[in-house]
Amino acid sequence: MMNSPPLDSDLIFITKEEAGQRLDKILAERFQEMHSRTYFQTLIDERLVLLNGVPVKKRVKPQEGDEIEIQFVAAPELQLLPENIPLDVLYEDEYLIAINKPVGMVVHPAVGNWTGTFVNALLYHCREISSEDSTLRPGIVHRLDKETSGVLIAAKTSKVQQKLTELFASRQIYKEYLAICIGRPKDGEIDAPIGRHPVHRKQMAIVPTGRKAISFCKTKAWNEKLSIVQVVISTGRTHQIRVHLKYLGTPILGDGLYGNIQINKQYGVDHQLLHASVLRFIHPITGQPLEFKAPPPSSMIKFIKKIDPNFEY
Repeated sequence: MMNSPPLDSDLIFITKEEAGQRLDKILAERFQEMHSRTYFQTLIDERLVLLNGVPVKKRVKPQEGDEIEIQFVAAPELQLLPENIPLDVLYEDEYLIAINKPVGMVVHPAVGNWTGTFVNALLYHCREISSEDSTLRPGIVHRLDKETSGVLIAAKTSKVQQKLTELFASRQIYKEYLAICIGRPKDGEIDAPIGRHPVHRKQMAIVPTGRKAISFCKTKAWNEKLSIVQVVISTGRTHQIRVHLKYLGTPILGDGLYGNIQINKQYGVDHQLLHASVLRFIHPITGQPLEFKAPPPSSMIKFIKKIDPNFEY
């Protein structure tokens, strides 16, 4: 199982003969006596392979002289197993399923979480989905952080998976979130590029060379200390809402990576209070308008009632 920290690391440089080939193919050939191509695809997916210090996609084609840093981990059993994990289903048809993801559920298998994920539950609930997927993400078209709750959709066929992925990529899916913030963020658009933090590799940050990221904030209620904030995002960068709200000086309550640790402890919150409340799009097969709404978890409702007892969610 790949549930332990990286075992070792290696640094290699791309040769003239290797230049222009896919990275996963290069690594599989370099280390063919040790690991398969699927193993290296998994490492790349989990950002354990860096090209000139930056995580990349497995389809990238490095050039001669490029530096590749590899964090090796124990090889997992790559066959995914269905698990009888209850799902809070919001909608389901023959093409897709929408659930209200609970706090603490990991979306897809990854280092340290090879079982107990949404994918494992999905394979049990939707028997028509194949588990023979080298990326370990059958049906997955988007993701939510482990601590983020709310609307999560998955596809039941590869055709629908591709179409839904294209909808997300082309920004044709409306995504609305609720957050409990420390302080009161300024209403309006946040247009600030997001990229890997230059020092802290587990964090994202506002950096000039980052990818375009746009969020729209509106404070719905405020009690002079905490606020209920509606956030609509038109892009889907890693940790986008958390990074943008930190950028405004009003981090999400409970966020251990971007928030205020002292205030988190003061309120006794051990996970970010961020919830994907609404997802809206056109069904890629039937053309039917779909809108899914998910009520926030009890950990958020407790603070919502403190801030505004009459708030409707």
